[in-house]
Amino acid sequence: MSATCSTGSTAGRYESTTPTVGVEEEFILVDPTSWLPSTDNAAVAETASALGMDLQLELSRCQVETNSPVCQSIGELRTHLIDMRRRAAKAAELNGCRLLAVGAPLSGPSRFEISDAPRYRQMGERFGALAAEQSICGCHIHVGVADQAEAVQVCNHVRIWLPALLALSANSRVHQGSDTEFASWRAIQWSRWPVAGPPPYFESAADFDTVVARMVDCGVMLDERMAYWDVRPSCHLPTVEIRVCDVQPTADDAALLATLGRALVATALGAIDRGIEAPNISLENLRLATWVSAKEGVLGTSIDPVTTQRISATELLHRLLIHVRDSLDETGEYASVESALRNKSVTGGGSDWQQRTLRQVCLRELIARAVQRTTPIEPARMDTHAGPATDQ
Repeated sequence: MSATCSTGSTAGRYESTTPTVGVEEEFILVDPTSWLPSTDNAAVAETASALGMDLQLELSRCQVETNSPVCQSIGELRTHLIDMRRRAAKAAELNGCRLLAVGAPLSGPSRFEISDAPRYRQMGERFGALAAEQSICGCHIHVGVADQAEAVQVCNHVRIWLPALLALSANSRVHQGSDTEFASWRAIQWSRWPVAGPPPYFESAADFDTVVARMVDCGVMLDERMAYWDVRPSCHLPTVEIRVCDVQPTADDAALLATLGRALVATALGAIDRGIEAPNISLENLRLATWVSAKEGVLGTSIDPVTTQRISATELLHRLLIHVRDSLDETGEYASVESALRNKSVTGGGSDWQQRTLRQVCLRELIARAVQRTTPIEPARMDTHAGPATDQ
């Protein structure tokens, strides 16, 4: 949840033949002695600024957010993700805390102090416990498009694949010291907001604007920035923002999601150029499929949003891979993405790692290991043609 609807990780798609891409990552700050969430985000952000990094506050005082620059390639993006995680981790360490990439706090209370910013204070006053309990972390992928009209049509095409992305990205099984038995507990918590989850099918940009304005008028949102759907047009920049994913354990995992997200948008743009309309899948089907993906994750079962038949998440991701293959071939990323997805079908994602690790060690050790995974140790590399790696 960002105080702004879009960030520097945005640009129009016509700067190159492939859409531009950027990523926002939200993190939890934790105390390295107690391993409880630390509420020093303002100090950490101030230190980051002194280090030359713009680190954003989040709704909860135990959270911060990084925003990548606009990137032309996934290799370039990966380098920025590694660098931002390192610098954010350094700012955290200088303030006696650590950076942690999990979708929901692994330990701590059910409610947290709201960040000291006018908008967040207003949200706290309006939404009470809902805001105070919303210390969850996502990975938001921005992909450049021409304008809002095109963004709305792209969202119509992308929405059918949101359950697949959620299953792949699930990284919040453990919460407040317990196994929730949900791969993405973040998605379940997030769904409590009145405008969250998969979006409706919109006929046009005007239709989108009308629906959002109605929700603001009836008081369920402060303004258009609180249209927290899992994919949405930016409210003031020409991008599509894919918001369904949990923050990822590693920078490589985030790069994999960004690769798939950009390929989905590029595939949608191609369909739009050919006059192909997006399938108008019912919102009920998408909500059902999203809930099952949140429950099961990448190693479990999923729901085909079209037929509502149960299939494996692996099969759903295979269908996604086929769907975007032409776009991945165009950027030379198909082989690396196919290899990464094959690996995920065996090792699982962040939530599977959390579950396995909690069975082997105590909660404190789980948190310590998750902190170690958050910040890359190896030197950052710049490879503008390489696809994502994986270190699960």
